[in-house]
Amino acid sequence: MNYLPKSASLIGLLTLAAPAMAQDGADAGSAIRPAIGTEVFVSSDSDDTSVLRVAGDFDLRNDPDGSRLGVRVEKAWYDPLGRGTVERERVFLQMADRGGNVEWSARVGTDGDTIIGAASINDTSKFRKEAFIERDIVETPRGLDEGIYTTFIGAAVDLPADENNIFTVLGGVQEFTGDNVRLHLRGNYVHVVDSDLGISAQLRTRYFHSTVPGEFDYFSPEDYGQILPVVQVRRFVDGWQLLAAGGIGAQRSTGTDWQQSNFAQLRVVSPPDSNLTISGEAIYSQTPGNNAVVGSGYDYVQALVSLTLRL
Repeated sequence: MNYLPKSASLIGLLTLAAPAMAQDGADAGSAIRPAIGTEVFVSSDSDDTSVLRVAGDFDLRNDPDGSRLGVRVEKAWYDPLGRGTVERERVFLQMADRGGNVEWSARVGTDGDTIIGAASINDTSKFRKEAFIERDIVETPRGLDEGIYTTFIGAAVDLPADENNIFTVLGGVQEFTGDNVRLHLRGNYVHVVDSDLGISAQLRTRYFHSTVPGEFDYFSPEDYGQILPVVQVRRFVDGWQLLAAGGIGAQRSTGTDWQQSNFAQLRVVSPPDSNLTISGEAIYSQTPGNNAVVGSGYDYVQALVSLTLRL
């Protein structure tokens, strides 16, 4: 049974829908601001897999209100399990805009073999709702050699109890090249401890079930679950957003006992109304992703730095 429509068709529909909404934004009088930028992503894990992606952005429109239209050219270097580097070139069309209480963004492109990218749309109401789709290659030896891709489509909704307590529920379906389909369910609870200091206590939970576990060489047990309490601090200093978060929880997959699961995150973002915007983020996690080969004693580190100059 097919749980998903063909990914290329769905992404294509999102792409075709985007210009219409972009026109609505333009009619509202949004100023056109061209921009150039770069983004560098690097990751490494305990399976000796490393990834480096360097991108150049060339935008006809890139404004602080979220409006965007441009092209990204990207070079990627993958070294799965330390077996040698595989290089890929990728190119994307990037779009984003908003109209009324609806925001959307899309990055749709190709790596020369198939359509890849991501798109999302959400409203800005009290009960915020979001739908999204993501498609990319699986960065394992077989994934890169045999062209194994994953497409994840899902939706989320915010359920605020009051101004200091909010629940978020996410459901999704992830289809892999081959026969495996993964069903996702995530739930988060956020309690604002001190709004002036930007301190919140969170409980993040996730679960997935694979219909064909262990089909290829990516981490894919039949069932996986995680419970992760997190403390987060987010402050704004002279327009700069500073965020730090950390947590210690537990995770378990089919065939293993419960194990400790650690998480840490740092983020800095410059004021959005500046001509030069800078952002950086570093994450440490023990949550196995699609690129992990084993789940026991797994560690993953990633860092992302981006710069955008509005002309």
